[in-house]
Amino acid sequence: MGPLATSPTTKYTYKDYLSWDDDERWELINGQAYNMTPALAPRHQELSGELFRQFSNFLLGKSCKVYPAPFDVRLPDPGESDDDAQNVVQPDISVVCDRSKIDDRGCKGSPDLVIEILSPSTARKDMKEKFLLYERAGVKEYWVVDPSAKTVMIFRQYIDSRFGRPEVYSEEDQVAVGILEGLTIDLGLVLKE
Repeated sequence: MGPLATSPTTKYTYKDYLSWDDDERWELINGQAYNMTPALAPRHQELSGELFRQFSNFLLGKSCKVYPAPFDVRLPDPGESDDDAQNVVQPDISVVCDRSKIDDRGCKGSPDLVIEILSPSTARKDMKEKFLLYERAGVKEYWVVDPSAKTVMIFRQYIDSRFGRPEVYSEEDQVAVGILEGLTIDLGLVLKE
């Protein structure tokens, strides 16, 4: 049985997370628990599915791999054990090129690329808490898909390990993936209704 109520003053860890109800999806950001259980809208699934398809087709037979949610990404702070990690997220899509980060529980350490698809219930968290977490963890590219605006914002990490200004694309664009030479994502296929 998962926690019946979470407290904003209680800091949860990955060890706590593992004891929660398997029928519920949770994320931890800086020890704060977020319930991700509500069913996803069909539009969200369509966007996620098309993005996954394009990445997956390109990566077939290559060393980098793409993982759709639910897929645990543990982002322990330096010196923090896996059990004590206070950051466990389930990005909509993760691309991981360092296979040593993959284990039976998911990914330990930052993926190379993360995609989050905004919904009214997650937009604030995706644009604020997760943005800062992914930047701090060293994610090289963070894509934020906004279905209602039909846009994709791409944040790329620069030399100082911070994300630069976002590049903003719309449904008429073809987007070159910075970490995967030769891959161009057709946003017309992703964002069409």
